[in-house]
Amino acid sequence: MSSAPPKPGGFPTQELIYGCMGLGGSWSSEPYSSAHVDEAAAAVDAALDAGITLFDHADIYRNGKSEAVFGEVLAQTPGLRERVRLQTKCGIRLGEQGLDAFYDLSRDGILDRVNDSLDRLRTDYVDVLMLHRPDPLLDPAEVASAVGQLMAEGKVRAVGVSNMSAPQIELLQDRLEVPVVANQLEMSLSARAWLESTVLVNHAEGTDYSFPHGTVEHCVRHGITLQAYGALSRGLYTGAPAASPSAAEEAAAALVAELAAEKGTTGEAVLLGWLMKHPAGIAPVIGTAKPDRIRACAGAAKVASAMTRTEWYRLWITARGSNIP
Repeated sequence: MSSAPPKPGGFPTQELIYGCMGLGGSWSSEPYSSAHVDEAAAAVDAALDAGITLFDHADIYRNGKSEAVFGEVLAQTPGLRERVRLQTKCGIRLGEQGLDAFYDLSRDGILDRVNDSLDRLRTDYVDVLMLHRPDPLLDPAEVASAVGQLMAEGKVRAVGVSNMSAPQIELLQDRLEVPVVANQLEMSLSARAWLESTVLVNHAEGTDYSFPHGTVEHCVRHGITLQAYGALSRGLYTGAPAASPSAAEEAAAALVAELAAEKGTTGEAVLLGWLMKHPAGIAPVIGTAKPDRIRACAGAAKVASAMTRTEWYRLWITARGSNIP
């Protein structure tokens, strides 16, 4: 991994993050099993082998079971907690009060959900608390109060956001006494709205993308790490079965394989390296639970360093299926 200097909040740039959403069995109320704990342990081992030390959770993942199986792994592996950093998210409620989903970033909601996450994770603190989705009923003063209490109690060491625009981050930052250290967004070679929006200003094609323009730039200016979820495009370019891939998707997959062969690496490393090549210092989140595929990501930072401007643009243009303006 890169040894770039830390940003505010202690986050280095250009690191890989392991996303734990795939751990813990099904999304049902069915309890997890010992096999699911073993699967989590294997994923953690593979992530550590790949140089990953930051593990991303959310209170809702697998209805809390993702955090619970990870907590079991921590409990059965002495010294592991000191070797890793944990972040978890709160703010989404599923299947409660007669609604399939709603958002809750109230003071009490944040405090309750963080305490529940700490219990499941079997730890006294998380390194980062991420606010999962913008809540239209959010009161920045309430959020600041909850975050301040959690940090004073030593339960949270830093705060970040997920799926938020620059103005939403600014509104929170006006009340928070600590810097927002990260913003997690969907970013990949297939989910390119974050990138397309930067070149389609004043262009008719720009209406095809709803990404809030200026968010990437805001994060760069203020030292907010961009964490990219869905970074591997769910295997779209590295062999995952697709019902009816487009011509652009097939061409991009072929190019990824070609570059991987030329560089003596994996397709996964090429995809992640493409993200990490961007000067914003993007930190890709890897969501697979397969140990071999996790380890296949290890060379991403090296690929990013070696990737040429022409190669980077070839991947982008091929994936979009048309020339840039």
